[in-house]
Amino acid sequence: MISSQMGDRDQAIMDALPEAPVTPAADALEGWRSGVVYQVYPRSFSDTDGDGVGDLAGILDHLDYLNDGSPDSLGIDAIWLSPIYPSAGFDSGYDVSDYSAIDRIFGTLSDFERLVAEAHRRGIRVILDLVLNHTSHLHPWFVESRASRTGLRSDWYIWRDPAGYSPAGRPRRPNNWVSFFGGPAWTWDATREQFYLHTFLPQQPDLNWRNPAVRAAVLEIIRTWLDRGVDGFRFDVFNAFFKHADLPSNPYRLGGRRAYSRQVHLYDKNQPELVELLAEIRQIVDELPGRMTVGELFEGSVRQAAAYTAPGHLIFDFSLIRQPWSARAFARAIAEREAAFGPGGWPTIVLSNHDQSRSASRYDDGPHGDARVKVAATLLLTLRGTPFLYYGEEIGLRDVAVPWAEIQDPAARRSRFLSSWWNRDQARAPMPWGLGPNAGFSTARPWLRMSPESATRNVASQTADPRSVLSYYRRLIWLRRSRSALSVGSYEAVGIGDASVFAYLRRAADQAALVVLGFGRRAVTVALPESPSGRPWRAILSTHDPLPPAGDRLELRPLEAVIFVDD
Repeated sequence: MISSQMGDRDQAIMDALPEAPVTPAADALEGWRSGVVYQVYPRSFSDTDGDGVGDLAGILDHLDYLNDGSPDSLGIDAIWLSPIYPSAGFDSGYDVSDYSAIDRIFGTLSDFERLVAEAHRRGIRVILDLVLNHTSHLHPWFVESRASRTGLRSDWYIWRDPAGYSPAGRPRRPNNWVSFFGGPAWTWDATREQFYLHTFLPQQPDLNWRNPAVRAAVLEIIRTWLDRGVDGFRFDVFNAFFKHADLPSNPYRLGGRRAYSRQVHLYDKNQPELVELLAEIRQIVDELPGRMTVGELFEGSVRQAAAYTAPGHLIFDFSLIRQPWSARAFARAIAEREAAFGPGGWPTIVLSNHDQSRSASRYDDGPHGDARVKVAATLLLTLRGTPFLYYGEEIGLRDVAVPWAEIQDPAARRSRFLSSWWNRDQARAPMPWGLGPNAGFSTARPWLRMSPESATRNVASQTADPRSVLSYYRRLIWLRRSRSALSVGSYEAVGIGDASVFAYLRRAADQAALVVLGFGRRAVTVALPESPSGRPWRAILSTHDPLPPAGDRLELRPLEAVIFVDD
């Protein structure tokens, strides 16, 4: 009964969504297709004022590292900044108390404007993280809303009367919804004598997007940041903005380690009203040439991600993050994604972010760890779609174990006894830049502990090593920039005759590139497909030295990735 309900509901949402664009070339924002986006977690990037927390000036100091126009730099095209707004820090900045200002721990609005100007001078676009499903409980909107049932902003959040009272006189929650972070999704407020809804922490009350005044206020915030020169937005958990108007209880389902996963979330996200709102937001963003949005699909499917995508506007698809180290697994996941998006849709490519274990740790295999990292880098930067590269991935940074006493992640602290929540701090360690105290991140004790490998795994040491992970990332990104087949070309899976090898063809106009990824520890010999031009394939980049010779057969070394061209 539940699976039938879920299928019907999902299909209704799919039917309401616009179709994906038909022709990739019709997208006027081609740069967001061909470019590489680099995610900066500002707290952990670089500290210039000695308080142990990264800041905007630290990002500014390293813009040349990101892209100074030469192959000596990383070569990225845009930076996405995790939240930099004033916040009480109950969820590391994802509890916003003022959408229009800069948290003083990161600097000032003038610092931000200088960062945007200097980034633009280098051809780097700037994407801001906007958290619009909820605010901080300390946001003036919520403070006013909870003060009275009849005030100007009384209906700006989702308030409900109790569903009744227990024999002991305790108010019963309006429905069975649970928080993603654990516990009920409703908190009782003694002042209003009502419950308010929070999909996440009680300190993160959900906005009421059905109120036109809320909608108008948030759209004005978007316009404000566009006027300040921002090039795009990442929308946090955008598909949770709307809840069913009647707030019915969700059906239960069997299985799942956490209470949240033991419900079918029919009514607390993916509501049909979202389609119209996305169109309105995108219309505002499209008024300025070259702007974009990317939405974080909260607990959604590849099919939903494809359906929500529109020209110039991307949706995160996290299916690749969930894959084991297996050529077959990646091939299946990418085939599913290509089928969902079709040749006209444009996906994203994500292997790591601030909420997930780093790819270098997920794929770590002891002495073969960095070899796997290079193969994963090749996958990230040669698949069809826009790559999002998480800071530190380019040096193979691993997760960092954080003792209980030092945990900052609120969900991890709340679940200490159940051990059901992975501590996200582990993927947020400060960036190691070089030698010296705290690997050049800060002169003070960092807000999170540094990687124990910082003395050897840092930007300075890897810059000096032509065989390092960083040196390979740089060559790979600059190669991608020079070859339209690798950036905006079509995708076609290629059978290569070995289960440990995954290969695909990228084509754009008269360019072609063949990517061969070896996932196994043993050497294999494979036959290469005939090139589109009929000329022999020529290797132009490999994770190993020397480059394989030209020809129709390849002696693929263990954990080797090779890119071929036929021109």
